Amino acid sequence: MSRTDVLSPEQRSLCMSRIRGRDTKPEIILRRAVWRAGLRYRLRSKLGGKPDLVFPAARVVVFVDGCQWHCCPDHFVRPKSNTDFWDRKFEKNRARDKAVNALLKKQGWRVLRFWEHDLEKNCQAAVRRILRTVNASSESV
Repeated sequence: MSRTDVLSPEQRSLCMSRIRGRDTKPEIILRRAVWRAGLRYRLRSKLGGKPDLVFPAARVVVFVDGCQWHCCPDHFVRPKSNTDFWDRKFEKNRARDKAVNALLKKQGWRVLRFWEHDLEKNCQAAVRRILRTVNASSESV
């Protein structure tokens, strides 16, 4: 049995427009933990893909990927309505992520990506990985 949306298209559009693309809860959790670990970073940069954290001296960028928008293999739920639209949208997101990774690596950046659920489950593991990458990159500069 197909379930229809209880909201009108205009209401749904308004709800979707309110979803933040920056300063999400997982990003803030990671930023606070990285700051407490003694690392300093930039939030805004002109780099492609709009990284969530940038460590310019070490040439390291960090992305926090939302499970739904970036199609997490563990938590992604395919929408049941308007499937053609959403399939195209999610495919474009994945293709953009790959292209951004390739571009930044070509420009000499080290790219780290974390799923939002990994940060909620074990943020300190992500912080340790960032520390190792930043320290290794800083030593080679």
